[in-house]
Amino acid sequence: MSLPTPLAMATSSASTLTPIDWVAIALYFGLLLGVASWVVRKNKDTATDYFLAGRNLGWWVIGASIFASNIGSEHIVGLAGSGATDGVALAHYELHAWCLLVLAWVFVPFYSRSLVFTMPEFLERRFGPSSRYVLSIVSIITFILSKIAVGIFAGGVVFATLLPEVHLTVGGTTINSFWIGSVSVILLTGLYTLLGGMRAVVYNDAVQVVVLIGGSACLTLYGLHRLGGWSELRHVCGSEMFNLWKPITPVGQQSTWLPVLETNTSGAIVRQAWYFNDRFPWPGMLICAPIIGLWYWCTDQYIVQRALGAPNETIARRGSIFAAFLKLFPVYLFIIPGLICFALAKSGKLPELASMVGADGKPVPAECQAAFPLMVKFLLPPGLRGIVVAGLLSALMGSLAGVFNACSTLFTVDLYQKLRPLASQHELVRMGRIATAGMILISLAWIPVIQGAHGLYDYLQSVQGYLAPPIFIVFFFGVFWKRLNARGCLWAMVVGFAIGGFRMVVDTLKTMKVGGLEHGYAHGSFFWIVNNINFQYFSVLITLVSAVVMVAVSYATASPDYGRIKSLTYATASDADRARTKASWDKRDVLASAFILCCILAAYVYFSG
Repeated sequence: MSLPTPLAMATSSASTLTPIDWVAIALYFGLLLGVASWVVRKNKDTATDYFLAGRNLGWWVIGASIFASNIGSEHIVGLAGSGATDGVALAHYELHAWCLLVLAWVFVPFYSRSLVFTMPEFLERRFGPSSRYVLSIVSIITFILSKIAVGIFAGGVVFATLLPEVHLTVGGTTINSFWIGSVSVILLTGLYTLLGGMRAVVYNDAVQVVVLIGGSACLTLYGLHRLGGWSELRHVCGSEMFNLWKPITPVGQQSTWLPVLETNTSGAIVRQAWYFNDRFPWPGMLICAPIIGLWYWCTDQYIVQRALGAPNETIARRGSIFAAFLKLFPVYLFIIPGLICFALAKSGKLPELASMVGADGKPVPAECQAAFPLMVKFLLPPGLRGIVVAGLLSALMGSLAGVFNACSTLFTVDLYQKLRPLASQHELVRMGRIATAGMILISLAWIPVIQGAHGLYDYLQSVQGYLAPPIFIVFFFGVFWKRLNARGCLWAMVVGFAIGGFRMVVDTLKTMKVGGLEHGYAHGSFFWIVNNINFQYFSVLITLVSAVVMVAVSYATASPDYGRIKSLTYATASDADRARTKASWDKRDVLASAFILCCILAAYVYFSG
């Protein structure tokens, strides 16, 4: 498989951006440079300042940064591509704004009381040092395999689509726009993250959110206007692409609610099996998607680090609630433009996109990956196009910046500082910068691998589905169940990660056709079954196994020292803890949370076919 460039690279040989666009881009990045310079001058040479912005972030900055970190590469490029291919199926993940409310109301009190730098550090206080090391190492590996990978890929897609004519010739070798875009995004992002730390990341995120939301809204409106309105979009795409629960729809004479139907060439159902399915079956969305969502929004260092930068529980909670509100937008800013792009191609109203639609009238997945940048390229007027392109590139950089900062924090605080407990504040900051530089080099080494990637969002969700369940289990069970101990936590993670890693190896060997697997595993064999179980169902399996292991091992060994875990579980929280938490919120926080839940419910009702 290769980068989806046939359409992107062939649509126009002329320059995509006009001089007005370049002026807009220059002004925008000049603004970001000014913000970054201000941040660098304000920084102090301490670990708290470099990794958590001095724990002095405002609620609106926290919320904007959480949202901006989430809507990097995989959302802008991946969600639009998925929207053009699968309709609103992935809106399930975007409607997980309620998971941020769980962060705000359930976990923020514990994180704020503990004053930790990292999620593994919190796990150490709850269970023990072994769990901290395991989670730190797995988290860094997960960031490299998922977030860095999709960030590089999306940066390359954006450049290859919008600037196909850009290339460099070095020693007779031509470097295409994919390489130029990927390297530029990595180096620029790494530079301001290395110099400015967390504060540089969050304040650039705040600027980026305003431009990206405004620009994406304009793109949606321009697309609907060109198409002929919302009703025309529904007509061209059909009700199936607007149905979140598509697999639950009865099929022909043999109606069934089962998630998988295998059909022959004439469309007749020949076999049903619970473990096969489309990529996003409704039982998987109902059970697995919340598991991944709660892990990501409530326990992932990449996201929670922003809330840890709040001065108190009130600010951290309101920042999380504000992020939940912003999280309502991606369905309409990224997925819907993907549908619009497909509808414009199918209806013939934008002939340049014709190859996105196959002879059968269905989307061509490889071509659809570039849906968002193609919309920017062919729909927006000069000037506005430049602003959206700048916001798009900034978002890609913001996503990578969050990964670099999270990885450097995990490495420095959880690994380096544990090995050198007497290290000075200056030494910790220096090591954080060195770790960031290391992540930049790793990212550059990833480019040749990611250039052959396909199915950006599918890849991300499957990797997270294999590695997230044990983390979800130990955090949620750990907070709500005081009897669970360090050994139970450790074995749950070891067993869960081993199963998830095994599935990733099985999938990778087939994808890369290693060891004579050109035609896949032998039909019906053990490895064939493992490879063909839907990734969401396999994720649920890992969750159940991890939960059983954690409970069984904990009850087979001694109970934890409840005095040591005081304030770290609901059962061991003191009266003073509860009083402080109750005083940290008021009716405004409750009403804002209720409004977000109502918006989510309304979206589920509307996108039901």
